[in-house]
Amino acid sequence: MTDVLRTAIAASGVSQYRVAHATGILATSLGRFMRGETSLRLDKADALAAYLGLRLVADPDARPPEPTPENLARPMLAKRNAAPTRPPRAGAPPK
Repeated sequence: MTDVLRTAIAASGVSQYRVAHATGILATSLGRFMRGETSLRLDKADALAAYLGLRLVADPDARPPEPTPENLARPMLAKRNAAPTRPPRAGAPPK
């Protein structure tokens, strides 16, 4: 997404100063972003995309990853809800 934004800004023919002024982004922040020194907050990227007429769309060929405890947003909850990995103690009543 950052490469798309950088390319669209450069191809727009509008100065970085004017893009920054029109979107409410500091010109210094936009300059650092364009040089690859920093990233932008999502709200700033949204403002740039709206100004440049860009939108984020789903790739119909992309497949989301299968959910696993490692890639879930709350891995500790997944571990807590997972089946026990230890065998029951000897003499313990079955569940």
